[in-house]
Amino acid sequence: MTFPLLTLSPQQPFWKFRTHRVIANTTESTRNLCKSTLYLFLALATPFIAYRCFNSSTMFWSSSSSSSQPATKIDADSLRRQRINSSKLYQPDASSKVPVIYSSYYDISFLGIEKLHPFDSSKWGRICRFLMSEGYLEKNSIVDPLEASTEDLLVVHTEAYLNSLKNSVNVARITEVPPVAMLPNWLVQMKVLYPFRRQVGGTVLAAKLAKDQGWAINVGGGFHHCSGDRGGGFCAYADISLCIHFAFVRLNISRVMIIDLDAHQGNGHERDFGNDERVYILDMYNPGIYPFDMTARNYINQKVEVMTGTTTDEYLKQLDKALAVAGSNFAPELIVYNAGTDILDGDPLGGLKNCPFNDGPGEWRAA
Repeated sequence: MTFPLLTLSPQQPFWKFRTHRVIANTTESTRNLCKSTLYLFLALATPFIAYRCFNSSTMFWSSSSSSSQPATKIDADSLRRQRINSSKLYQPDASSKVPVIYSSYYDISFLGIEKLHPFDSSKWGRICRFLMSEGYLEKNSIVDPLEASTEDLLVVHTEAYLNSLKNSVNVARITEVPPVAMLPNWLVQMKVLYPFRRQVGGTVLAAKLAKDQGWAINVGGGFHHCSGDRGGGFCAYADISLCIHFAFVRLNISRVMIIDLDAHQGNGHERDFGNDERVYILDMYNPGIYPFDMTARNYINQKVEVMTGTTTDEYLKQLDKALAVAGSNFAPELIVYNAGTDILDGDPLGGLKNCPFNDGPGEWRAA
């Protein structure tokens, strides 16, 4: 719409404005009507005009600032490498120790809530105490890992996922322990997620020690149901994926094989490395139990499905055959072996009948 151009005299206020077209005998009521109409127009138009002027000015200054600053955007791969190279997770000195990694902070216990899930969240300490009592391991020879920081976790995880762990309801869903949802998040961070982050640090460190000494064992970790953007199955952080990415950058390793013998499918690392030719995945699992992740199954390089009730002899026969095939298909520089105790006979989650020995009720449970 086009409005007529008005010219005002500086000596007169606008409501006394006259044009040569105004008839001398215009009535007072007509003048008041014109004046009211002009007031209304100005009242409606002024905010719109002011907004347009401000918006144009903002756009101008934004554009000027952007053009005057150099591009600082870092691509995802460069940012990942930067985070890995600045990490402290490789710092613990293990030159005089056995490459067995464990911390007393691994064990999760809080008012018995951990017993509401069949996963034994204090098994890690019992394993180390057993090894020490049998003389296989000395306390001072164990390597104590550092906690994985937020920057470390961002190597694999999205910020959105890590932020979701600040909600106790989400952590309760991942750990499958409903009462966790009612706990304040600071307590969940301290009693549940901190032990997980310490175990993540152990898994990452294990790759370095294996490179240095030929082998290494992280007593904890193996959270194979967690991927970069989601957790589940008592797995809150993707420690296997983190370990491998650190090995790519810091250890100059380019070929990694994952041998996952947990009775459950390792859908987390499968989703993370599904299209990565540097990683070969051999997963031997029971397809009749959690997680039923059909999408992740498509990413497995070598799939070995063992049904519920599979015996020890049959299991070992299939495993030997699978290892021979894997060795002929891929030449790894690093092997990540995820050893799940849920393949043991009597485990409440695995459903297999392997290794028919047990040290008592609850002594060996799911990994």
